[in-house]
Amino acid sequence: MTSVLNSSQKKEFDQKGFIIVRDFFDKQETKLLQQASYKDKNIKKHLYDRKDSEGLVTKMVAWNHPDDSIYGTVARSCKMVDTMEHLLEGEVYHYHSKITAKEPFEGGAWEWHQDYGYWYNNGCLFPHMASAMIALDKCTKKNGCLQVLSGSNKIGRIDHALLESGQVGVDLKRVEEAKKHLDLIYCEMEPGDILFFHCNTLHRSDKNNSDKRRWTLLCCYNLAANNPFIDHHHPNYTPIKKLEDNQIKKAGLKFLNPGESGAFLNRPTAPPQLKTSSGQLFKK
Repeated sequence: MTSVLNSSQKKEFDQKGFIIVRDFFDKQETKLLQQASYKDKNIKKHLYDRKDSEGLVTKMVAWNHPDDSIYGTVARSCKMVDTMEHLLEGEVYHYHSKITAKEPFEGGAWEWHQDYGYWYNNGCLFPHMASAMIALDKCTKKNGCLQVLSGSNKIGRIDHALLESGQVGVDLKRVEEAKKHLDLIYCEMEPGDILFFHCNTLHRSDKNNSDKRRWTLLCCYNLAANNPFIDHHHPNYTPIKKLEDNQIKKAGLKFLNPGESGAFLNRPTAPPQLKTSSGQLFKK
């Protein structure tokens, strides 16, 4: 195992629900990922919008299975997979990857939520899941970097409801109470930095108030033993074919093939259990 984290960093992740690793990708690897985000026409073609309460949008694109593209190679690299297996304490598989794109002055906010608030409804019984957010651009308070409540992974899953904007979020009364006990952290990052965060960690982001874009690549993983018991738009356990880290540079600007199975998912909809029987949205 080639986890980049030591035992004290693992303990920090367990306690706080997140950890930032600076310069996880070297300059050449980071440049390749950045170039791919600018040059891959299929990424731009398959982006869909997620509106916030003000009508501003964050653009997203998601896919299930990691291939031999630059994105899939990163998701299958030993340093990524081994670190995630260190954090989740067992074999993991790739649950999905996605790009989130906040354009200058237009990128919208994300409401407070937990990823497990979504993935629980996909049939994942235990919260043995985590994400790795890779900064493709500089992430700052001004352009809407991720915010987390440190230690909120200890709260457990909070019920989520469908909001008027179409996003799915948690009861803000619980968030305000949690803020009395937990520190709010702005996860500012440089390109090539990575944020690992647990699926129960409460997080959100502000709109992009800057003239700089804020794009990130997220690779999400599930423990192999936590195989979903419900068929869903994300995959069941599929073994990862790990790649040596030097394969990232060898992949170069090879893009995801839109014709392959599991590539570029359609915009997901909220699960039916987040709506009332009459079809009305839940109230906060």
